[in-house]
Amino acid sequence: MRRAHSMEFGAEFVDGGVRFALWAPTAHDVTLVVDGQDHALPAAEHGWRRTVVPGVKAGARYGFRIDGDLVVPDPASRFQPEDVSGPSEVIDPNAFGWTDDDWKGRPFEEAVIYETHVGTATPEGTYDGLAERLEYLRALGVTAIELLPLADFKGTRNWGYDGVLPYAPDSAYGRPDDLKRLIDRAHSLGLMVYIDAVYNHFGPAGNYLHAYAKTFFTERHQTPWGAGINFDGKESGHTVRQYFIQNALYWLEEYHFDGIRFDAVHAILDDSEKHFLAELGETIREKFPDRQIHLMLENEANQATWLERDSGGKPKRHDAQWADDLHHCWHVLLTGEDAGYYESFADKPVERLARCLSEGFAYQGEPFKTLDNHPRGEPSAHLPPSAFVTFLQNHDQVGNRALGERLSQLSDPKKLDLARGGFLLAPQIPMLWMGEEWSASTPFLFFVDFAPDEELNKAVREGRRREFKSFAAFADDTSKIPDPTDKKTFDDSKLDWSELERAPHRDVLAETKRLLAIRRDVVVPLAKSGYGGATATLPRPDVVDCTWRFGAGTLRFVANVGDAEFRPEDLSGAVIWTNAPDGRGASLAGWTGVFVTEQNQ
Repeated sequence: MRRAHSMEFGAEFVDGGVRFALWAPTAHDVTLVVDGQDHALPAAEHGWRRTVVPGVKAGARYGFRIDGDLVVPDPASRFQPEDVSGPSEVIDPNAFGWTDDDWKGRPFEEAVIYETHVGTATPEGTYDGLAERLEYLRALGVTAIELLPLADFKGTRNWGYDGVLPYAPDSAYGRPDDLKRLIDRAHSLGLMVYIDAVYNHFGPAGNYLHAYAKTFFTERHQTPWGAGINFDGKESGHTVRQYFIQNALYWLEEYHFDGIRFDAVHAILDDSEKHFLAELGETIREKFPDRQIHLMLENEANQATWLERDSGGKPKRHDAQWADDLHHCWHVLLTGEDAGYYESFADKPVERLARCLSEGFAYQGEPFKTLDNHPRGEPSAHLPPSAFVTFLQNHDQVGNRALGERLSQLSDPKKLDLARGGFLLAPQIPMLWMGEEWSASTPFLFFVDFAPDEELNKAVREGRRREFKSFAAFADDTSKIPDPTDKKTFDDSKLDWSELERAPHRDVLAETKRLLAIRRDVVVPLAKSGYGGATATLPRPDVVDCTWRFGAGTLRFVANVGDAEFRPEDLSGAVIWTNAPDGRGASLAGWTGVFVTEQNQ
C-alpha cells in the first residue's frame, strides 16, 4: 500500500503528535501558532526550525509568526482552506482509502492526453465535476488527463501559473481527498492522470518566502518574473532543490499521479555541475522503478539533452517535450498568421513541418528570428516519436490570444480536418485541449482574481491591454479585450457540454473518436514494437511525405497542403485513414491526406 510522502518540509504526523518544520535562514525569531496557541520553534542546523507538538489532530490550523509580527502559512502546506494568506490545515495523508494498489500506469506510447483546466472544464468547476466526465473521456479514446497547475493561488480563479504554495491543491476545486478520489476513479477506468508543475517562479501575490528565506532567490539569475530561484546557491541550493524535488515526489507518491509536465524549464537557471533538471529526473526514476511515470517538459530551448534514452530505449531523465515547433508549423499553414514567433515558421512552413514529423524539432541549432537570430535547439532525429508531445491547441496557444479563440474559429474546417488526422495518427504523443474534440465554440480567456488587491488587479488589466495594443486589431481600441479580473471572463471560458448534441460539433466529435480508435488499433502497436527511424520528403513544395519505421512495420503520411491535386507514388499498403474524395488517397485534392501502413513479414 502506498503511504504518505515523508519529507523534511512542512507538517508530518509522528508518534505522539505532529512534527512542524520550517526552513527560515534569514528570520531572527519564529513562533509556531497552532489553533491560536503559540509554540516555541527552536533553531536547528542550516536555517531549519523544528518541533513536535503532541495531540495535534487532522484539521488543526497553523502558521508561523516571523520576527514577532507577520504570521505566514507553511510553504509546504498540504491545504489552504482560507486561501494563500490564511492558516494552513494539518492533513492526514493516510486517511484516504485508495483502491488502486495494483495500478502501475500505462506505457507512454499508449498516451492520448487531454489537457484540462479544472475550474472551466465543467459547470461545477471541481474535481468531483471532472470525475463525472471520466467515462466520456475513456469512450472518446483518451488515456490520460493532464491538469493545469493546482498549486494554491491567490483568489478563486486562475490558470494555475500564479501558484505560491506548490504542495497545496487549491481549495477552489475541492479538498485534497476530492482530488485523490478523482485520480482513484480515473485509475479504475484505466486512465492516467498527469499534473502540470511550475518550478520556475512564484505568483505575484501570497508568496511569503522573502520574509524568512531571502536566500531562496538570487539576483545572479534574472527571469521574466524577477530574481531567479536559487537552485545553485552555495549554502541554499540543496534545500531549494529539495523543496521542488520533494514536491514532485509528493505528487507522484501521495496523490498517485502518473506523471508531471514541468512548465517553462528554460527559465530554470542553474550553473551547478549537475543541473536541477538532471537531478529531478534521475531522482524520480530511482524512486519509482516499478511504475510507469511520465515526465514532460515545456522547453523553448529545444534541448534534446534532457530526453536521452538508455541502451534499452528507456528515458534516462525525462520522457518528452511539448512539440511547440510542430504546433507552430500547423498553425501557420492553417491560419496564415506570421506575427511573433510564427514569423520564424512562416518562411518555410511545409519544409519545417516535414522536419518536425520525422525528427521532432524544426530548429536544431539554426538561427531563430524570434531570438535575434541566435541559434535555437539541438539535434533530435535520433529520438523516438514518443519523445514529443504534439498538439494543435493548448491552454497557452488559445488563452494567450486576446480573445481566446480556438483554432476552429480561425481555420477552414476542411484544413482543420487534415491537421486533426495528421496529428492524431502520427506516432508522436497527441494532446487535445479540452473541448477541442468537438470544436467547442467557447473561448479560453486569460483570467485571474487578486481581490481585494485592486492595485494588482489594475496592473494586470492594463498590462493585458498594453500587450495587445501593438496588434492592428486593437491599436485604436483595447476595450474589446476581456478584463481578466472580471468573473464574467472566467465564466465565459467554461465549456458548454450541450454542444456535443448539435451539429457541427457532434460530427467533429465522431471523427475524433474514429481517429483515436484507429490510433489505438494500428498506430500504438507499431509504436510499441520499437522505433527504427523516419524520413520525410517534399515531392512538391506544398506536399509532405513522411514514413516512420518500426519493428512491426511502417507508417506513412502524405499530406497535400496546397490547392492543386497530387497523386502519391508507390502508395502501397493498407489505407487506415484518408479524407481524399476518392476514399483511397490515390488522388489527393487540396488539403487532403492519407495514412497507410505496411506490416513486416
